[in-house]
Amino acid sequence: MGLTNKREQHLKKMPIIENKITTSRNGRFLIHRTIITHIMPADYYRAVLANSIKVTEEELTDDDISNIIKEGREYLKEQAEIY
Repeated sequence: MGLTNKREQHLKKMPIIENKITTSRNGRFLIHRTIITHIMPADYYRAVLANSIKVTEEELTDDDISNIIKEGREYLKEQAEIY
């Protein structure tokens, strides 16, 4: 069974993750290197860098944090149902 067109398009947008595992020259250490390659159009980065939105800091209460986590879980659950 092959992937749906929607799933293929989703996978193409994801970053490329490469793992390399080697040992040190003397063999005493294991070296695990992860390279994440994310390709985006240059215009996107120019737009992000040109954005001059001011960010203000505000104190969050424990209830605020709990609500943010709850909303995030609900969002992830919805996304899981889509894919």
